[in-house]
Amino acid sequence: MSNFPKVSIVILNYNAGNLLEKCISSVIQSNYENLEIIVIDNASEDQSQKKCKEKFPQIKLFENKENLGYCQGNNIGLEKVTGEFVIILNPDTEVESDWIREFLKEHDKHGEGLYQPKLLAISDKTRINSGGNMMNIFGFGYSSGKGKKDSKEYNNFRLINYTSGACLFTSKITLDKIGFFDPYLFAYHDDLELGWRAAQLGIKSFYAPNVIVYHAESFSFKWSSKKFFLLERNRWYCILTHYSKSTFYRILPGLIIVEVIIFLYFLSKGMVKEKIKAYNDILRNRKIIKKKYEELESKKIVSDKQIIKNFSDIIEIPIEVSSLTISTLFNKIINFIGKITKKMI
Repeated sequence: MSNFPKVSIVILNYNAGNLLEKCISSVIQSNYENLEIIVIDNASEDQSQKKCKEKFPQIKLFENKENLGYCQGNNIGLEKVTGEFVIILNPDTEVESDWIREFLKEHDKHGEGLYQPKLLAISDKTRINSGGNMMNIFGFGYSSGKGKKDSKEYNNFRLINYTSGACLFTSKITLDKIGFFDPYLFAYHDDLELGWRAAQLGIKSFYAPNVIVYHAESFSFKWSSKKFFLLERNRWYCILTHYSKSTFYRILPGLIIVEVIIFLYFLSKGMVKEKIKAYNDILRNRKIIKKKYEELESKKIVSDKQIIKNFSDIIEIPIEVSSLTISTLFNKIINFIGKITKKMI
């Protein structure tokens, strides 16, 4: 690797307003010169992409005619990169000046993989937004430490289950091995799916706390009915495409119990329609799921059992989604069922 390899930064924009401008401004102030900034716009109505192109003429702007979602929108940007290394960055982020150098240092130390930074909240830079993304056996993903005060607990480099799509660093060679985002997902669980697919190929995901990025998060959907639908539909899509048939049938008893709990949770949130809609979408797209399953099975070199060993037994639920009491109870139940289910693999 050369001392200053070219780094391509892909930023997907959709009505991000002045967040996009702040993001690009912080990237341009990085103490690293050999980079290209690619902005892909998903048919924004607020003209934020055009304003940024006027203010920052050095960026490469590509405008889609419609909103293609997080996955396909980013994929268009990834097809255009010319750098040895790639960073996928949300428009609602701001970066520290040394972030690229720190990413490259970690890559030099630990080699091939997907890397995420310590993500801190823009609204309160003393609080964690993600101290590393984890998932459990039933396909639930979460950001470690979200909402908690930043502490020494989040200062250690470590292996994680998948890297946050808010900021993901890797080499172009590694990304080409894994493949880009799955367009079916549109948005949410896209980073989880990518990390899970990478793990099947023996490519690890890492949390690099020396890299600091600030994140506003979820300005597009917030905790809306659409977000609940996408999260549940995409969780099931990942379960049905990433687990082998034998693994799926072994976890099915535990999965059924968890589904009953989730259904009751959706009922309490007035979101039953979204849960049913998610099931319907999965059933309607059986052929797509079957094709994806066969593709992943043919490429898999690491067994489900090995991957599941590294899965978390808990789920950290954001306070804006559920109360502490309900979250604690939910975790105890999921933890108990998950541990029993793991023994079945």
